[in-house]
Amino acid sequence: MILKILENSPLGTEFPLYHALDLDVGSNNVQNYKISPNSHFGVLTKERNDGRKYPELVLDKELDREEEPQLRLTLTALDGGSPPRSGTAQVRIEVVDINDNAPEFEQPIYKVRIPENSALGSLVATVSARDLDSGANGKISYSLFQPSEDISKTLEVNAMTGEIRLRKQVDFEAVTSYEVHIKATDGGGLSAKCTLLLQVVDVNDNPPQVTISALTSPIPENSPETVVAVFSVSDPDSGNNGKTISSIQEDLPFLLKPSVKNFYTLVTDRALDREARAEYNITLTVTDMGTPRLKTEHNITVQISDVNDNAPAFTQTSYTLFVRENNSPALHIGSVSATDRDSGTNAQVTYFLLPPQDPHLPLSSLVSINADNGHLFALRSLDYEALQGFEFLVGAADRGSPALSSEALVRVLVLDTNDNSPFVLYPLQNGSAPCTELVPRAAEPGYLVTKVVAVDGDSGQNAWLSYQLLKATEPGLFGVWAHNGEVRTARLLSERDATKHRLVVLVKDNGEPPRSATATLHVLLVDGFSQPYLPLPEAAPAQAQGDWLTVYLVVALASVSSLFLFSVLLFVAVRLCRRSRAASVGRCSVPEGAFPGHLVDVSGTGTLSQSYQYEVCLTGGSEANEFKFLNPIIPNFPP
Repeated sequence: MILKILENSPLGTEFPLYHALDLDVGSNNVQNYKISPNSHFGVLTKERNDGRKYPELVLDKELDREEEPQLRLTLTALDGGSPPRSGTAQVRIEVVDINDNAPEFEQPIYKVRIPENSALGSLVATVSARDLDSGANGKISYSLFQPSEDISKTLEVNAMTGEIRLRKQVDFEAVTSYEVHIKATDGGGLSAKCTLLLQVVDVNDNPPQVTISALTSPIPENSPETVVAVFSVSDPDSGNNGKTISSIQEDLPFLLKPSVKNFYTLVTDRALDREARAEYNITLTVTDMGTPRLKTEHNITVQISDVNDNAPAFTQTSYTLFVRENNSPALHIGSVSATDRDSGTNAQVTYFLLPPQDPHLPLSSLVSINADNGHLFALRSLDYEALQGFEFLVGAADRGSPALSSEALVRVLVLDTNDNSPFVLYPLQNGSAPCTELVPRAAEPGYLVTKVVAVDGDSGQNAWLSYQLLKATEPGLFGVWAHNGEVRTARLLSERDATKHRLVVLVKDNGEPPRSATATLHVLLVDGFSQPYLPLPEAAPAQAQGDWLTVYLVVALASVSSLFLFSVLLFVAVRLCRRSRAASVGRCSVPEGAFPGHLVDVSGTGTLSQSYQYEVCLTGGSEANEFKFLNPIIPNFPP
């Protein structure tokens, strides 16, 4: 017999069984039933109205399908005969399940660690619950229990398998952990809960962050230990992933100094020089200690502001300027230039003239300077013959505060132009009585008649003088040496030559264009110096009318041409020595006879004006014909 009994049947519940058949009657028929020993059921023997007896199982103890889902009992029927006879039947009791067991999780708390860079759909954990019930009552489905919006977006649960997977990527920096409740529900509606503690493991997925709190730019040069920037460093990662190291380039004059936690100051290591470098590009490099290491670079541009620490510097320590004389006033004669390595107003240069070292130099009337560009101008016409050159100092000052300055030397050299004609010193050409040169008729060719002495106020080739005979009473009789102006006889004189001769000598300089002057000479041919000489009729009145200008010119002649006269005397003495070898050695050779008061004879070699009379004697016993110069005989000039 098979019985299906609910496990929640109340105690005392009776379950009728099939009765046994016995062909005997009376007391020999079935009288009693008994059941094999068990802990849940007993048996009662009941009688029907027709007298037949039947068995009923009585529940003595509650059933539990989860403990004993099935019972097998032996039912025995006994008759009342003697000896008694019995019959048995097998009773199989199937305990019918009811949903009396809720699901149970294998563990109440699940602890899981996942890296924050886990991919979408990654398996987080698998929860498992069991239900002792059977059938639909033991079928379990899983779900999230009262999840938050964030958890619902982040995790999903497989209702059949209990697998929990990621719906979106987790971020340690946003949420470090999740507490998730999982519910397991059976088919009968009973449920159980467990807790999933999800710990997000940090991954070095965030580079360090640099935040500039303060930045000073530009910074003044020459200022050491100046704070350039203040910045903070942060890394949302944890552990070594969040530890950072900060650095800058090694070749820069800056230092990083740690301040309070995660704050740094960038300061200048030494005084900066804007003129050497006006801008610095600083790269702040912050690296974390994670694996792999991540770094962040932040660029800072620092401008260096100027300080007036450089004086203007001239391009040259001294300048030499050339200007031709007779220039036009306000002529630009040159420029000076100075530069200042500073910037802005500190580099704006102003030029000025410094007071001259020579207090007698009228600098303010000679030159001026443009204060803005250093152009120099000659204020008036310059004369080389009056001023060959001058020098002065030029200053240059910047407009900084305080102002710095420097100075340079300027030399102005006046260049000569051929603006002066030759001036004849001898013979005088001032309209006074002409000086007559005496020449003995016995003079040999090359006899020195006289010498034209001229000067030129110019310089250089403008003062190089050349002489030539322009006119002569008798051409071919006299000649002029081109370089020294000496007038000499060109041939032997004869009795047929005229007594009086007039020579015009042209004195010309070497300038461009050349300038010239003429000198007129009067030459008188005489037979001998012993003859009395009477002045020319036309010269006597003029000589009596000599004025002071003649005196001045003669004095100038004596001072300027003394060197030339010494040379002439040397030459005359040599000629005298050669022509008087038979004379006594060691005494002066002087011709006999009286001379005119204003003349002296030098052995027939020529005459000079009384303004240039000298005593000349040969030194005795000298084979080299050396001369002994005596004091000049200085005449007394009439007032």
